[in-house]
Amino acid sequence: MKEAKVLKEFEKAGALLRGHFILSSGLHSPIFLQKALVFQNPKRTSRLCKALAKKVEKAELGKIDVIVSPAVGGIIPGYETARHMEVPAMYVEREEGEFRLRRGFELKKGAKVLVVEDIVTTGLSSRECIDAVRKVGGDVVAEACLIDRSGGKADVGAPLISLAQIDIPTYKPDDLPPELEGTQAVKPGSRGLV
Repeated sequence: MKEAKVLKEFEKAGALLRGHFILSSGLHSPIFLQKALVFQNPKRTSRLCKALAKKVEKAELGKIDVIVSPAVGGIIPGYETARHMEVPAMYVEREEGEFRLRRGFELKKGAKVLVVEDIVTTGLSSRECIDAVRKVGGDVVAEACLIDRSGGKADVGAPLISLAQIDIPTYKPDDLPPELEGTQAVKPGSRGLV
């Protein structure tokens, strides 16, 4: 699937929002990708995750034993990508502020893990997820995401495979451009949820 088609899927879902947004990272942006609007449509989600699975397979990473995703945003694309790759899916979630496998999820030592995310901006959630997998003995071979909105600048701590890579501007709160200064900011992200 070409990058333009990935963005078109977000546009068709009404998920490419323009305004003034505070991202989960704390950075501000004039564009927000509301992936929940994409994920509410099973056929659209399946198309995107099937394309992501194919892109991962073309990367020739070797056998993948399991997909692990960070909660909340990565759960649906992680599961759906795992379904197309015919491997188990699990996720990490925060416990006392740190990502951990819970709910009976266990990784075998040395298991080849693909981390799957929804959207990558700074890579913080990705790095935290990868660290959690490594702490329990998993071997993270790569990370895959639907959209890398950093334009390839985010360091996730492993090779990054994205279905679409775009460079959407982000700004520190004290360094906003004139078009965002004085406008009401909205924080639609999920970080900070229990």
